[in-house]
Amino acid sequence: MAIKRHGGVRAVGQSVEKLTKPIFGRRGFAGAGVVTDWKAIVGEHLARHTQPDRISHDGPKRVDGTLHLRVDSASLATELIHLEPQLIERINTFFGYKAVARLRLVNGPIGRAEEKPERSRRALTEDEKSNLSKRLSVVDDPDLKAALEALGSGILTDKG
Repeated sequence: MAIKRHGGVRAVGQSVEKLTKPIFGRRGFAGAGVVTDWKAIVGEHLARHTQPDRISHDGPKRVDGTLHLRVDSASLATELIHLEPQLIERINTFFGYKAVARLRLVNGPIGRAEEKPERSRRALTEDEKSNLSKRLSVVDDPDLKAALEALGSGILTDKG
């Protein structure tokens, strides 16, 4: 019996979207785009201090909704009250229709992954370089040797 395959290779994003759409749908979002593209919609500064929580609608149609927006600063919330028309225009431009008519600002912490500052690495000592070079002298392949050297250097500098 032959196995039928449909479609061939598909992007992971297509599968992920099928899984996340019901979750975001319960929050009023048509898809994850407004959450994942928030930085592109509102800019880096606002994205760092705001987070779209959900969109609520009065009727069955998904137009003229209220975007519940979490803000981590009361002073920024005051500023956003004045910027509301411009922010709503940007959001609706993203959606391609009038999905949002008003904002509801909620003060609170923003749940996001913290960006870790880049650590500066120390240089290998001459003794460490010599020892690493001796250990890798048995490796003939230049690409493999370079990769192992980079790995070894990274491990040694992390220890110190």
